Amino acid sequence: MKINKKLNSVALALTALSLFFIFVSSAAYAATEQGTPSAGTYYAYIITGDDSDTVSVIDTATNNVTATVDVGDGPFGVAVSPDGTKVYVTHQSNTGHVSVIDTATNKVTATVPVGSYPAGVAVTPNGKKVYVANDVRNNGTVSVIDTATNNVTATVPVGSYPIGVAVNKAGTKVYVGNRGSDTVSVIDTATNKVKATVKGVKSPFGIAVSPDGSKVYLTNEGKNGIVSVIDTATNKVQTTLGVKPYPLGVAVSPDGSKLYVTSVVEYPSDWGGGAFSVIDTATYNAIAIMEVGYIPDGVAVTPDGTKIYVTNEFSDTVSIIDAATNKVTATVNVGSYPFAFGQFIGPISPVPVANFSASPTSGKAPLTVAFTDKSTRSPTKWKWTFGDGTTSTQQNPTHKYSKAGEYTVTLVATNNNGSNTVTKSDYIKVATKPVANFTSSGTYGKAPFNVTFTDTSTEIPTGWKWDFGDGSKSFLQNPIHKYSNAGIYTVSLTAKNTVGSNTVTKTDYIKVVTKPVAAFSAKPTSGKVPLIVAFTDKSTGIPTKWKWSFGDGKTSTVQNPKHQYLQEGKYKVTLTVTNVAGSNTTTKTNYITVTTNTRPGIYSENK
Repeated sequence: MKINKKLNSVALALTALSLFFIFVSSAAYAATEQGTPSAGTYYAYIITGDDSDTVSVIDTATNNVTATVDVGDGPFGVAVSPDGTKVYVTHQSNTGHVSVIDTATNKVTATVPVGSYPAGVAVTPNGKKVYVANDVRNNGTVSVIDTATNNVTATVPVGSYPIGVAVNKAGTKVYVGNRGSDTVSVIDTATNKVKATVKGVKSPFGIAVSPDGSKVYLTNEGKNGIVSVIDTATNKVQTTLGVKPYPLGVAVSPDGSKLYVTSVVEYPSDWGGGAFSVIDTATYNAIAIMEVGYIPDGVAVTPDGTKIYVTNEFSDTVSIIDAATNKVTATVNVGSYPFAFGQFIGPISPVPVANFSASPTSGKAPLTVAFTDKSTRSPTKWKWTFGDGTTSTQQNPTHKYSKAGEYTVTLVATNNNGSNTVTKSDYIKVATKPVANFTSSGTYGKAPFNVTFTDTSTEIPTGWKWDFGDGSKSFLQNPIHKYSNAGIYTVSLTAKNTVGSNTVTKTDYIKVVTKPVAAFSAKPTSGKVPLIVAFTDKSTGIPTKWKWSFGDGKTSTVQNPKHQYLQEGKYKVTLTVTNVAGSNTTTKTNYITVTTNTRPGIYSENK
């Protein structure tokens, strides 16, 4: 359900806005359910309409808008993590999603798909889960988001048109108002299953849980102006309270003593279209009823309980009420149609998020580097570790590196709320003249032969020039080169940096082959017994294996063997050569001739 924010009549506002804004009370409630934080200043997050699709950030110390976050189409519900680091914004559409805002940067850092038309949203007190009501008639569900992974880990079926969501302070139960089925679903957070269904309410919209978890307060949309009070021990309606007509938002003070309710009120009336009620939860009597802006819907309490904020949608304002006096003390213009009001973040300086930059990050020794603190959330102390054994506690130090090397830099940023650390590995590179060197994925193969070259030069080169020996060059650090033709190639690398350059050359480093062609010679090829013959491989194509057959039953696998013939005769010699591309054989018949030492009829022992 997507309601047009540019309503042009109060009648439409009364019928539509009441179907529209209840989620803000669940967001307001969540701010009271996370315990009492340390004293400090808080931020408020308000959705602004008129197709601006933004979230305005108010500093509650000054009531000034400090940032505007573009969150995308159709923002609807708001909830804030207990530690104040994340804001979750629902977007009402058929393909609904939740935007995650990083409060340190006020930027959307993640988008989580959920069910159709997500509306109310609440975060558990431990910050580990987010519950989102998907506002669908017959298949209403609640999506459960794991905040560590920003993934939906469960989908819980509830009633028709669920909209308001609240979590008790113990984090054990989630209460969901189902305005279409006039019920409240009670979800067990341990199992993410509905453990009870509360009946006896009428169109529940706004929902809040008392700090002690004993009561659930629900605004019942309608002219009669009713707030239902549920006893959580019995899951039954205990009583109903009368307020101004068309109540929407509801919130509880952090101490549980007061209930705050916004009402749209019929127009014309003495209330100008908007009322704000303060109710004593001990007696259920009205302490104060006051006029605020036109069409008030969202209501939230600062975690310290000192201020109440009310969004006045058709007045384009937020009313700030002093909780001690129950009087409007300020009115803030926040943009068109402010209709959603989220939790407050406190204090103003939660744990810092450490970050830094440096200039320069590389150069020759000695290198002087200026470091700049980029940490957010107002750190008050800094500790730098420069990676060379030295440290600094300045916010923006300057450091001199005297020796060549790669240095890891760490910054610890601290304020009264805690510390955060950032480390940048091998961030500063201090160089001397490089010493070039390299390796390769292979040095021998058949054409075409792809070789990956890896620079192993030392002293941090910043530029490279490769000569592959076949007329090709590269300026990449770790190139891949294809040798298309057979041959033996000399490879050289020149590495350079700001200090100088150095070249390494590897002669006959790459051998690229085709199928070999066997050939050989021998010396001598004839002689008397015993005859020793030296064979010489003359094969082409760079063989890597040889197999000789000498014709007398003997063989050899040596490239250039010597062989002794002991008997006379004529011998056939065969050579087979092999490489990765294949093998080839050549045979020479009657190649070696061996004769005896005697002639017929003559014998001499000395000859």
